[in-house]
Amino acid sequence: MLRFTIMSIAIIFLFIGTFPLQNAAAVQKDQAKLLEERMIIYKNIEVITNIPWYYIAAVDQYERNIRKVRKDLPDPEGILGIYFPPEKWSGPINPNQADTNPKSILIFNGIGMDGNGDGKADSNNPEDALYTFANYLHKYGSDEDNLEIGLWDYYKRDKAVGIITGFAKMYKAFGTLDLYEHHFPLPLRANYSYRDTWGDARGWGGRRIHEGTDIFADYGVNVFSTCYGIVELKGWNKYGGWRIGIRDINNTYHYFGHLNGYAKDLKIGDIVRPGQLIGSVGSSGYGPPGTSGKFPPHLHYGMYKDNGKTEWSFDPYPHLKLWERQTRQKARARN
Repeated sequence: MLRFTIMSIAIIFLFIGTFPLQNAAAVQKDQAKLLEERMIIYKNIEVITNIPWYYIAAVDQYERNIRKVRKDLPDPEGILGIYFPPEKWSGPINPNQADTNPKSILIFNGIGMDGNGDGKADSNNPEDALYTFANYLHKYGSDEDNLEIGLWDYYKRDKAVGIITGFAKMYKAFGTLDLYEHHFPLPLRANYSYRDTWGDARGWGGRRIHEGTDIFADYGVNVFSTCYGIVELKGWNKYGGWRIGIRDINNTYHYFGHLNGYAKDLKIGDIVRPGQLIGSVGSSGYGPPGTSGKFPPHLHYGMYKDNGKTEWSFDPYPHLKLWERQTRQKARARN
């Protein structure tokens, strides 16, 4: 009886231990299928409208990102993320704000169109929504300069245009939608330490909170990109010293501060991969350009989110712990 009980417990623990791995594999498979379905739609719209698939994908990703963090917009549902306010889709003076008739929508100066040939212009239909947005952009042209003009006319925000064109650049360069991998920012073999310091008080330059996590390490330790992204910022800041800002496909801005130096030839506008060398640990900052040594060497790592209107910081510590574990697991799998 005792032996049976021990064996039963062992089987239960074995099942529990393998369940998260099986569940993670299933989630990964579902994600791959979802991205494949999106890519098919993007490329079909490209054939019909002549708007490059990577711009269509970039707009869809941008819209999905902001809908996830905005309370004034409905949560994204279904395969795509583009949302059209009813007055824009159906027309500002259309008495039927849920109109799906392409002819009456056109009469009331709405932009909604039938993208799948079923005779309806339904903003909740993925093909109709993408076809409508692609045709809106096509009025301005299909080259990059005119696409940026079309994006500005739609969003009326320079930052939105910059983020979307950055996404398009990444999609074009890598040829895939699967750009969600992350990497811990320091070598795992390095001597480093960190704890959750987000929100701590800071006094230099006036009272403020600490918008990041400090990872202490020796001078010159390599600093890696934590994501696929675009280098949006590089240079001196009196608080952050020599710093780099990288925006990823989830519209998260990754901030690396107090650097000792940069990777050779790295410049604003460059595309980076997870684990790519971008700089090294230092103690720069708290003064004019070149100031260093006012505190122990460390990497200040921050994360910021843009919602289409404003940007705010959030605690990177849980993400760092997750990426540290994932980076270690990948290293073990390679060995």
